[in-house]
Formats: sequence, structure tokens, C-alpha cells
Amino acid sequence: MGMDQTVTFAATVPAWPVVAEILHRHGYPIQTRMIDGELAFPDEVPPETWRELRVGTPQGMITIRREADRVTLVTWGNADASLSQAWNALTWAFAAAGGGAVVLPAGTLDADHYRQSADLPPALREK
Repeated sequence: MGMDQTVTFAATVPAWPVVAEILHRHGYPIQTRMIDGELAFPDEVPPETWRELRVGTPQGMITIRREADRVTLVTWGNADASLSQAWNALTWAFAAAGGGAVVLPAGTLDADHYRQSADLPPALREK
């Protein structure tokens, strides 16, 4: 069973290279592993029409499903603390890249507020 987080956007989902660049700029490595069910090279850029990505982080793999105005990020239901941090990192990066809102049970948060409240990897914590 998986756990998911959703980020919604007023317009369109940001391009994957923008999201990846935000993470790289903060010293957080990320690699593409699969694009729409097909194996991918680690630095491969998905086409603008991608529907599902699987990306590798230092802590494990996260699945990202895209719709017109949202992404849903999925990880294992039994994810350990470090994989949960990676899941949160990707969620934050999508919200930051596209001015999105992270949908939580208690409401929505913009990227800045999500970053302040989420358990993130050390490389992404505000200093």
C-alpha cells in the first residue's frame, strides 16, 4: 500500500527540468529511473507529455503521477524516515517550481510554508 501527496497548480505542472534543477541547486541529487513505464537514463529528460515518472533519490524511489493541473507523489506505505524525507523533498520542489499548493488533510500550504513544516532531508532544511 502506498502513501501519496498531491500538489495542485493554478495553470500547468512545471517542467521536470525546473523541478530537478531546484533540487540540484540545493545539493540534493535526483535521477530519472523510468518515464511512462519505460526504463530511462539517470539524466534523461522526459517529454513534455509525460504521465508518470519514477525517480531515484539517495533514500529510494518515488513515483510521480501527472495530471493537467496536479502531480501526485507516491511512496511505500512502510517508508522509513529518510524515504519520507525524500518524498517531502520532491513535493516541496514541485510546489516551489510551479507556485503550487500542497494539499494536506488540514488544508493547503504554499511551498514556503510546506518547507517550514515538512520533515525534509538536511540539504533542504532552511538555515
